[in-house]
Amino acid sequence: KKVNSMSKIFDKQKWRILILFGLIGQIAWSVENMYFNLFVFERISPNLNAVTLMVQASGIAATVVTLVAGAISDKIGNRRSMISIGYLIWGITVAIFGFITPANVSAAFGIDTEAAVRLCLITVIVGDCVMTLFGSTANDAAFNAWVTDNTDESYRGKTESVLSVMPLISTLIVAGGFGIIVELIDYDMMFLLLGSVITLSGVIGLFIIKDSDTLEKSGTLKDIFYGIKPSSVRSNKPFYVALLILCIYSIGSQIYMPYLIIYMKTYLGFSTVEYSIAFGAAILGAAAINIFLGPISDKRSKPALMYIATAVYASGLLLMFVANGMEKLPTLIIFAAAGFIMMTGFIFITSLCGAVIRDHTPDDGAGKLQGVRMIFSVLIPMLTGPMIGNAINAAANIPLADAGADAMTTSYIPSPYIFLAGALVVLLMLALIPLLQYTCRISKKED
Repeated sequence: KKVNSMSKIFDKQKWRILILFGLIGQIAWSVENMYFNLFVFERISPNLNAVTLMVQASGIAATVVTLVAGAISDKIGNRRSMISIGYLIWGITVAIFGFITPANVSAAFGIDTEAAVRLCLITVIVGDCVMTLFGSTANDAAFNAWVTDNTDESYRGKTESVLSVMPLISTLIVAGGFGIIVELIDYDMMFLLLGSVITLSGVIGLFIIKDSDTLEKSGTLKDIFYGIKPSSVRSNKPFYVALLILCIYSIGSQIYMPYLIIYMKTYLGFSTVEYSIAFGAAILGAAAINIFLGPISDKRSKPALMYIATAVYASGLLLMFVANGMEKLPTLIIFAAAGFIMMTGFIFITSLCGAVIRDHTPDDGAGKLQGVRMIFSVLIPMLTGPMIGNAINAAANIPLADAGADAMTTSYIPSPYIFLAGALVVLLMLALIPLLQYTCRISKKED
């Protein structure tokens, strides 16, 4: 439903808040999704089982926290404090992550290297969940609800296209810039630098973020379960169908995403500079395309555009699958082209799903429905996607060069078949898009 209020006008100050906290949040998530995994693989143990478990545990933590924090943000009627204080503490937890190494743990507890590696693996998995607690409170629950509070469907495609480009920009910064930073100052200083930036943004938020004039205290902690009630599903059918589509898309993405940088470095043999160039070119091109597509989606049927977005994304993943086994320069060029197509579809789907979900979020449900969104976009995908991807990697059993006799390693690296599997899963979205079109038409008639 539309709310005609001056608070819904997205002025320059709100754009600053959206860009700052959207970008910083996505950079933090990109580091977690990419460099936490690479950090564990390179500095603790080349164990893809541990990487998979860390991704799954983080997904569970993110969903549970968002369910609770979203309901709390509605109950207290205060997104501002949860965003600012959440970012502030989130940064502190990120800053200490890089100091969890076998050498440091061995020195601190006086244990041998093998025991230190085991303790490190447990510590980083628990530590990732702690970081997720504060990150999901601040970003997934409070910030997402703040965006919904302050926008309406007449220009949501535009704001969502900007938000959806944030993961691309953050991936560009992280995959490229952070790789070079790691080579210059190593992981501990990189995480310390990132944590400081996140904490600083939280301090800034205390002074610049204001809640919507229309935001009121509503609901109780029982609303944690609001999103899974049958009555909620019946009342908001397009919302839940869009979530199902987002779920399938996210499962397909999580099959390959946790292993992407490891794949580029181990299977393709790219150096940091090479994969930064390839990925950077792909992301810049995809970001430019999607900034253009955002306003167009406000004038067209968003569900209908999902057919195109799905086809583009699946095509990009198929090209990623074949971009291997050649001489390095052709592989680099093909990989960059495939990455551009893949990322264009990836972000276009994110934008369209996000806009439809916000369009069909009840005015009084912005906070309490963030948790159910996380069930479909994070929990289910992060439990199933990495498990599928790692099963494919294990079945392919491509050996890790110079693995030695390390008992803590799985001794295999990511396989290109994770991209093929991702494409096949993404294509399943096509079966649900007609249902979304139908429920959106019915919902519009009822309004």
